[in-house]
Amino acid sequence: MPPKTVSARTSHWLWPLLLLLGCITALIAWLLVALSLGHQAGWMAILVALESAFMLRLGTFRPGTARALTAVVATAVVILAAQWAIASAQMGMVMGLDVLASSLRMGPRLAWLLSAMANSGLDLACWGVGLVVAWWAAR
Repeated sequence: MPPKTVSARTSHWLWPLLLLLGCITALIAWLLVALSLGHQAGWMAILVALESAFMLRLGTFRPGTARALTAVVATAVVILAAQWAIASAQMGMVMGLDVLASSLRMGPRLAWLLSAMANSGLDLACWGVGLVVAWWAAR
C-alpha cells in the first residue's frame, strides 16, 4: 500500500490574530517613543506599515490587493489610535490621570485639536509615506 501524502495546506485563520497583536504592540511602542521624545514621532508610521505587512505575511494571508488594502487600513487605524493615545496621555499627565482613563474621557474634538496643533508637516508626510509603504510591502 502506498504511503499517504500529507497536504501542505496552511492555516489562514492566524492572520487576524497576528495583525491584532502587531497593531497593539505598534501602538504601545509609538506611544512610549512619542512620550519619551516629547513629540509626535510621525516616522513611526513607516515602522507600523512594515510591521503590518510582515504580520500579514507571517499569518499566511494570500498576496494581492486584499492583503495590501488590509495593511493600509491597519496602518491608518494605528496612526489614528496613536494620535488619540498621545493626546490623551499628554492631557492625562496634566490632570493626574493615566492613559486609559484619559483616553476614555477625551472626546473626538479635543483629540483632533490637540493632534492638529502637535503634528508638523513632516509628521503628516511620514503618515502618507507609511500608507504607501504598507501598500507596497504587503502586495
